[in-house]
Amino acid sequence: MSRIPRDRTNPSGKRPGKIGRAGKDAPAVEPLNIVHGALPSREVILRFIADHPQKASKRELAKAFGLKGDNRVELKHMLQELEQEGMLQKNRKSLIRPGALPPVTVLDITTRDKDGDLIGRPAEWPEDQGVAPAVAIRQQSPAGRQGKGKAPVAGLGDRILAKIFPAVDRGGPAYTARIIKVIDRRRGASMGVFRIAPGGGGRLLPIERRGEEMVIDPDFTGGATDGDLVEVEIARLGRFGLPRAKVLSVVGSVGSEKAISMIAIHAHGIPHVFPPAVIAEADAAKPASMSHREDWRDVPLITIDPADAKDHDDAVYAELDPSPDNPGGVIVTVAIADVSWYVRPNSPLDREALKRGNSVYFPDRVVPMLPERISNDLCSLKEGVDRPALAVRMSFSGEGRKIGHIFHRIMMKSAAKLSYQQAQAAIDGKPDDQTGPMLEPILKPLWHAYEVMKRGRDRRQPLELDMPERKILLKPDGTVDRVVVPPRLDAHKLIEEMMIQANVCAAETLEKKRQPLIYRIHDGPTLAKQEILREFLATLGISLAKGGNMRANNFNGILAKADGTPHQTMVSEMVLRSQSQAIYGPENIGHFGLNLMKYAHFTSPIRRYADLIVHRALVGSLGFGEGGITPDEEAALDDIAAEISTFERRAMAAERETVDRLIAHHLSGRVGEEFAGRVSGVTKSGLFIALPDYGADGFVPISTLGSDYFIYDEAHQALSGEKTGLGYRLGDSVTVKLAEAIPLAGALRFEMISEGREMPAAVRSFHKAGRRDRGQVRKKPGTRPPRGRH
Repeated sequence: MSRIPRDRTNPSGKRPGKIGRAGKDAPAVEPLNIVHGALPSREVILRFIADHPQKASKRELAKAFGLKGDNRVELKHMLQELEQEGMLQKNRKSLIRPGALPPVTVLDITTRDKDGDLIGRPAEWPEDQGVAPAVAIRQQSPAGRQGKGKAPVAGLGDRILAKIFPAVDRGGPAYTARIIKVIDRRRGASMGVFRIAPGGGGRLLPIERRGEEMVIDPDFTGGATDGDLVEVEIARLGRFGLPRAKVLSVVGSVGSEKAISMIAIHAHGIPHVFPPAVIAEADAAKPASMSHREDWRDVPLITIDPADAKDHDDAVYAELDPSPDNPGGVIVTVAIADVSWYVRPNSPLDREALKRGNSVYFPDRVVPMLPERISNDLCSLKEGVDRPALAVRMSFSGEGRKIGHIFHRIMMKSAAKLSYQQAQAAIDGKPDDQTGPMLEPILKPLWHAYEVMKRGRDRRQPLELDMPERKILLKPDGTVDRVVVPPRLDAHKLIEEMMIQANVCAAETLEKKRQPLIYRIHDGPTLAKQEILREFLATLGISLAKGGNMRANNFNGILAKADGTPHQTMVSEMVLRSQSQAIYGPENIGHFGLNLMKYAHFTSPIRRYADLIVHRALVGSLGFGEGGITPDEEAALDDIAAEISTFERRAMAAERETVDRLIAHHLSGRVGEEFAGRVSGVTKSGLFIALPDYGADGFVPISTLGSDYFIYDEAHQALSGEKTGLGYRLGDSVTVKLAEAIPLAGALRFEMISEGREMPAAVRSFHKAGRRDRGQVRKKPGTRPPRGRH
């Protein structure tokens, strides 16, 4: 007997209850007070329709309540009255509550939730009804309903016909859905690598591990050459043999950055082509007016960004506070591009921005959240050009405490566009022709204000986990030139701290106005992660207090103890792994890493949808004119927060995988060479090795480590030989040989050259105690090393 999987919408696993004849698919609901054969009240009818949309026709309602004769006529009149009052509306043959989904709906599967379950939205949704509701897709067992036939299975990008049910779990999407049929499989082009076939034509090798190989006839190669990354459409699906495809476009060689980033874009379903309606709206946009704006064009606000930045969404200015009540204090002004003026709720621009969630940054391209007309032109705070902005003036005491702030909607004109390196050089005594005249009136006051703000930051003690960020520099052909670690300048820290404080002000202002918003929240480490870290630190003689009331400065103390020791990198990585991931949410739990109680993203509305929502909330709650948040948006904040958190993770994964593929391709010609590396991860199946000079990671399977039996010690983060006592720990410097590079998978496989070092006494005693239950792992003769990414 096959086991029925537990439905996430019914966590108890029990059979759903019934009301009248609601049907077997209806989730459990609180029973209604129904008297069979008696005319129900208006409230009961509305509740029944909301809970049982599949039984919402006049005929089914009469049947469910057991109505006959005059009662059926009275029911008809009651339903007509509810329609006239706007309490119900017709949808084909059934009745639904306004704004509700009909019992059978066409859905587009757009994303996954944090548990990996599919989430869909209606394929069509009226623009005047705000954000379309999210629907959790209930995948059935392969045997289908009641074991009859084969259940339809859908994936990301599919369009489905689905039966809709109200959700029981009010913490998630408002609806769940059962798939009736898949209407369209992953609309749009597929992608793969073209390989020439003997006799003409070719084969398409999929870039996804579960993808299907396809045949490409000689007339449909589209000029592709061997090794090209191509987009194709299926030309024919037969009952037998491989599908046949037609090449639509040649992206380029799989060795180029353009092609490799397109693999990640396709694999993660990242929208990268703006629909015509979105481009048309962007092209038709006009410069913002002075309505509800203050004229700040004489304030010498400047932008400080990376040298290659194309959009500039934040500008800063600082001065001494002239108030005698604040001796030694400063006033810091942060101005942020007023994207809310151009991107209005539920417009084509807005719907596409929500669909993307954020801009995605690859080594040599950006997939923007907004079209260039908006992001790089009208909203970019260009030097010497009038631009609309939301600005916050913040007052800090001489000790770095924020003592007040106020928001303004302004028109500004940037006094200068500087790079981080340019601004830092001027402060360090090497000004150029542009920064020289700005040094005294603008730059030095900014640096003085940062020194004041830094006193408050030092007292607050956010998590100071300084992990180097590597940057890939590309050749003109898009392949890797080299990997560098850009220096961390005070100019970076200055802008970062000013943006953090502006974000705090946004959250505080909206809370004070009792305005719903999306917070940037970061939970503390779970007790389980704390225990893993505590056991590991104990092996190094570093203590970590028990209890759930951890603060960021507890971890700073740990990092300080490890500073300058051989374990410094190892401890930093373990502390990083212990942390939760920051997400977006309408309920505030604070930001653990920054050690802040109120925090909301406000400073990057060009590239993050969360910031755009906060801008709209500020505009609406402060009476700043057009572009404020709508009631529909406020009602949908749960769904919006969940989606943009998912899209953020999607972007991070795509960016990381692109870097992995680039490095794997870069090193693919160096198989057999030796490299200096560091053990960056220890698992039961082997060792992860980082190559610091390349920003790459690879894997050493345990089956290749030697002839000894290796035991995994989680507390010590070590693999050690049972007989020899030699092994490897997290953070060890090692020499490895590159055994295999798989560019399309972004995978590197190494062989260990370095002999294992003698393990500490604690690890040896671990062996003698026979505590193999924590993970003894043995080399299995003849085991083939795992391939691909691990």
